[in-house]
Amino acid sequence: MNIYQTNKETYQISIEKLSDKLRELSWSRLVAFVFSVFLIVLFAQMGVIILVFIVALMGGFGFAILMKQYNSVAYQKKQAAFLAEINEQEIQRLHNNLSQFPDGQTFNKPIHPYVADLDVFGNHSLYQLINRATTESGHECLAKWLSEPATKEAIIERQEAVKELSPQLAWRQEFQASGMHFTNAKSDYRKLIDWLETPAKLLPQRNKYLVISITLGVLTTLALLYHFLYAYASDFIIHTLPLVGLLIINSIFLRRVKDIAEEIINSTHQNVKILGGYQSLILKIETGNFQAKQLQQLQATFNQNSYSAAKEINKLKKILGIAQLKGTTGTLSNQFYPIINTFWLIDIYWILAAEKWKTTNASHLKVWAEAVGEFETLNSLAGFSYSNPSYTFPKIKDGACTIHFESLGHPLLKTESRICNSFHLNSSDNVVMITGSNMAGKSTFLRTVGVNIVLALMGAPCCANTAELTVMQLFTSMRTQDNLEEGISSFNAELRKVEQLLQLIQRGEPVFFLLDEMFKGTNSKDRHRGGFSLIKQLEELNAFGMISTHDLDLAEVAGKHNLVTNYSFNSEIQEGNMTFDYLLTPGLCKDFNASELMKRSGIKVLTQYSFS
Repeated sequence: MNIYQTNKETYQISIEKLSDKLRELSWSRLVAFVFSVFLIVLFAQMGVIILVFIVALMGGFGFAILMKQYNSVAYQKKQAAFLAEINEQEIQRLHNNLSQFPDGQTFNKPIHPYVADLDVFGNHSLYQLINRATTESGHECLAKWLSEPATKEAIIERQEAVKELSPQLAWRQEFQASGMHFTNAKSDYRKLIDWLETPAKLLPQRNKYLVISITLGVLTTLALLYHFLYAYASDFIIHTLPLVGLLIINSIFLRRVKDIAEEIINSTHQNVKILGGYQSLILKIETGNFQAKQLQQLQATFNQNSYSAAKEINKLKKILGIAQLKGTTGTLSNQFYPIINTFWLIDIYWILAAEKWKTTNASHLKVWAEAVGEFETLNSLAGFSYSNPSYTFPKIKDGACTIHFESLGHPLLKTESRICNSFHLNSSDNVVMITGSNMAGKSTFLRTVGVNIVLALMGAPCCANTAELTVMQLFTSMRTQDNLEEGISSFNAELRKVEQLLQLIQRGEPVFFLLDEMFKGTNSKDRHRGGFSLIKQLEELNAFGMISTHDLDLAEVAGKHNLVTNYSFNSEIQEGNMTFDYLLTPGLCKDFNASELMKRSGIKVLTQYSFS
């Protein structure tokens, strides 16, 4: 899409202009500072003290204005850089170059019904293709939606929200960029939430600690003034004793709250920046004008009865910002903080402020963070939809299990190499069996169907011209592997997956299964018997799904018993050259290419052989 390249070039031009402006402001600050110092020295030498103060005030005020302008332009430049980066990322996604994006591998669950088989997470995954979130709650929400089918009502609401957001390219990209200013690879959102859920320790005795802190602070200030009054007296040491004594008392008092202070800092110091991200994203959401029900509900979460989430988060950010000046064991603190703290017991005030905020807003922050994450997920789906205008939002139907796709393709394959197939299956068909020669596309087609079901049931558009389906639980068994640590063979792993499938079906849940090469980890005789037995059992249970196999005999027998509907992928060998059309064809596979592939690997395949 040319819009992304055009936007990228526009923002790069803006970056160059803003860089020039920053250089001008830097020089202006330097000139203003030097000129102010020159005038101050000149007027001081002339003895005109009033002009010294006037120049100092005006110079300081002017420098502050220039500094504010500099920071504003620096933010604009950073925003433009993020927007250019976002458009470059969209270009890379269009070409399915996904290696640079976070892979969401931490959300991959080996025992999950389908994520490991369908490239939902990991390298070159759906997560990489869709994700445009900047917060941890956004990443978690997207992972949850990819891992769990939504209800029909939720899917329809999400589709409505995505359709509204999708054409708002500028707003969506600015929303994403506003969160990118505050990303922190070391942040731990769950650690922050855990701290919020711990009970307050100082707040129950707030009045006691305030009285003691204020009293000691006032006494220390008076002792400090008393010390300065007699600083040049011959017995100044005696007049210093009250100050020394009070500083010792203050230090002992601060030691009582040291563990509480360090607990707060350790739980939050990596999250102060990310709080700024939530605040920025919420401000952007609050200014939006939305029509979709879900977007309005999320927006209402942040501003109810004049209670602003952005303002409250800003308060916590300021409190924790002061706390960060203290530092913790093993970290550097502001060099002046320990001195000021010992004199005026700053720890007490920010601990009480943090605990008061926590008591008032702990439950709210979790809701706010989850709402931001949900909005970011909808924004991600909207970006995915906008970049793929040929994709279609599926119609979610009621009733018996149904799947209907026309021109269905795999979204993780490049457009120029993607072959699309139409596919229809309803409860009367029950089970489809797909045969095919090696590399003809059986497994890829199973994943194509599975991936698009995942998209459909999370509220995203499908890689198809037409899509209709009912809500169902997806289940796959495609990449079963052995586990040396747990002593599980690949065959045993496959049996466990089949057991999971049967348990799901017997619970009465609507399940759609995808099985690739059943019982490949055992001998051909047992594989054939076990495969036919499982197919018959699935048919008796009115199960609903697809099975791929190389076993033509099994597919033929199952077809003759009306247990399955057979489809196939075929290849052709002409003058030693293999060609694949990757088109789904009714009936059994009619060709074989394994011997030809073996020959190409250097195996001298016998034309005649005997085991006797």
